[in-house]
Amino acid sequence: MNLNYKAFGEGEPLIILHGLLGMLDNWQGPAKLMQYKFLIYIVDLRNHGHSQNSDEHNYDLMSADVIQLMDTLKIERAHLLGHSMGGKVAMKIAEEHSERVNKLVVADIGPKEYPVHHEQIIAGLKSVPLDELERRSDAEPYLEKYIPEPGVRQFLMKSLFHPDRGSFDWRFNLEAIERNLHEVGQSVDELGFDGETLFIRGGSSNYVLDEDWADIKTLYPNAYLETIDDAGHWLHAEKPQEFVTAVLDFLG
Repeated sequence: MNLNYKAFGEGEPLIILHGLLGMLDNWQGPAKLMQYKFLIYIVDLRNHGHSQNSDEHNYDLMSADVIQLMDTLKIERAHLLGHSMGGKVAMKIAEEHSERVNKLVVADIGPKEYPVHHEQIIAGLKSVPLDELERRSDAEPYLEKYIPEPGVRQFLMKSLFHPDRGSFDWRFNLEAIERNLHEVGQSVDELGFDGETLFIRGGSSNYVLDEDWADIKTLYPNAYLETIDDAGHWLHAEKPQEFVTAVLDFLG
């Protein structure tokens, strides 16, 4: 599986992994704030962005994809930063390939299993008549019927693109993601990781709860928890400066 990526900056390698229905472009802003301290690789995971599509989509495969990319780029060890689904990919890598990971940063997700809760978003995406759109914003009335949060709609519409010929399309493989949606909620809590780990959560998000922390510390004994007040699940987009400061303070 060939993964698309962008690299810039200088220093120790830092690999950044986006969340479900995202792409590396979502991380260019925060990444550029850190490029003076790290050689940054922002990556499109399988079935997202410009990376290859596949009928299969699970954490075993996604973590193997990233390890393959590290091998191709001759990166022996790196810091990993993952958000949501990407955070679980990063945890999976740290669990199974701890020798390849320096420090681990997990943004607004825990290792536990989460119930499938993206059905409305998937339904909204499927409702958009892609061949009738003249511009990205034309998709919003369709999405609005299923997705009440303006920020989520704007995030999704960034993944609409218009090829040189033909109608608009999504930058993610919607069919494969819908079929494997249950895999995205699966836990990654088998082995844990003894290395230094930072869990960053949004103060307004419910993905990482206070009552989750004891279980997280059992698996990640050298973990720290940082909360960014007044931020939701997309904390890196809502509070980029606070997010980057927390990451840089941790990575050193």
